[in-house]
Amino acid sequence: MSEHDEQSPWSARAWDERYAEKGAIWSGRVNPRLVEQAGDLRPGTALDVGCGEGGDALWLAARGWKVTGVDLSQVALDRAAARAAEEGLDVDWRRADLVEEPVPGGPYDLVSVFFLHVPRPVFDDLYAALAAAVAPGGSLLVVAHHPDDQHTGVRRPQGEDLLFGPGRVTDLLDEAAWELRVVDTPTRTQDLDGQPVTVTDTVVHAVRR
Repeated sequence: MSEHDEQSPWSARAWDERYAEKGAIWSGRVNPRLVEQAGDLRPGTALDVGCGEGGDALWLAARGWKVTGVDLSQVALDRAAARAAEEGLDVDWRRADLVEEPVPGGPYDLVSVFFLHVPRPVFDDLYAALAAAVAPGGSLLVVAHHPDDQHTGVRRPQGEDLLFGPGRVTDLLDEAAWELRVVDTPTRTQDLDGQPVTVTDTVVHAVRR
């Protein structure tokens, strides 16, 4: 993920190249897990970590949130900004490597972290920093690919132990400081080469007391 190793699959260069291969690599729609978990939250300030082409950030902004969208890829951020302009939505887009740089701004009423899979040695520090950016009464929402997915053929292995269950996140949260509102591993159907495959998500929604 660090910019200092440009050959790393987590580098800004690698992600820019991936986004540049196609006009869009994501659907552009909001992730259903965000709708499930944040649809009833009162709008405030939100940080969308790994915002990509902006589908989730724009959904939040359209519902009255003041959103900061952060991503490694400037290509993705430029696409997100262009779409925001088309839709008349205001989002603060920032390019940053949060492994190397502090979380920008904050505290936030919602820190949304979807499918941010990083090498195990940097996981704890990164996710602890993201949790620290949540304001009192605010939500930390983490959604990820569960380790069960390694048996489906859907996930491309890119390193050791990238997939994780809820415990890797909840172990970082002091129960005296956090209410664990949702700790779950729901399944959904995903297409793989034209065939439906059942995949499992890790979902953690914690509220700072």
